Amino acid sequence: MTVTARRELVSPATLHAVRSLATDLTIRIVAELWEAHGFAPIPPEELKYQDSGQRRTEFMLYAEGVNWSNPDHVLRALLVFEDFIREYRDPSQPGTPKWLEDIRVRLERDGFLLEGSGRISWQRPPVRLLDRDLSTLSDSSGIVVELERIRRDLSTDPHGAIGAAKQLIEATAKTALRELGIEIDKNAAVPALVNTVQKALKLDAASAPDGPDGSKAVKKILSGSVNIAVGVAELRNQGFGSGHGQASAPSGLGVRHARLTVNAAVTWCELILDTLADPAAPWRKATT
Repeated sequence: MTVTARRELVSPATLHAVRSLATDLTIRIVAELWEAHGFAPIPPEELKYQDSGQRRTEFMLYAEGVNWSNPDHVLRALLVFEDFIREYRDPSQPGTPKWLEDIRVRLERDGFLLEGSGRISWQRPPVRLLDRDLSTLSDSSGIVVELERIRRDLSTDPHGAIGAAKQLIEATAKTALRELGIEIDKNAAVPALVNTVQKALKLDAASAPDGPDGSKAVKKILSGSVNIAVGVAELRNQGFGSGHGQASAPSGLGVRHARLTVNAAVTWCELILDTLADPAAPWRKATT
């Protein structure tokens, strides 16, 4: 089974509610509404959805081709949803019909707003997290758990999101060291873990080989990556992240601080995982 760090941004419940609108439209209109925004149907033999209704089936031929974890795909799909609502709705009927209220509630649960004009927008833009296949790792569960904590807390609990960002760095470092067969000190602090894994992957400025990895510019970036990871840990340890009880809650902490910290942590984790997976990375030559 493929393990990913991805999460679908539109729930099956929301997709079901919009799909039901296709029942009273023609197959041609269903196809045109999707294709107007650049979507194409998948081959019928690849369709997982089973339904006796031809219009709903046509809807799913396009829907199953959408990457629902990709914000860019989802943004275009939301335009399709808007068009379905506009096509289905009877403007002569006053008030909000039940089917539209059902869609509104389900979109809201997914983090979207359905405005009176029919426009759908993000309540909160999605955070960019590790959008990658983790199945090549022997065990990615530690990383996935922290990503889920970040998704849960980012917009509602900055304190918790900052704590999870620090833990994501820690989980990524320990996972990479385990994959490299390097013994891990279970009590090691984040700075020690970061330095150990970057040296093992030849990502420290001192051991970077000749070529792009050893250029002055890349060395500066690699030195900065250490500061990024250590800075995230220090912010959490100063009481701005969860994991330590505080006599007084930190004041002035907002979502922007959480986003800054999470994006910094993700940048560092991507560097480690990309280098670990790269068959041409310098650390592999050194190992050989």
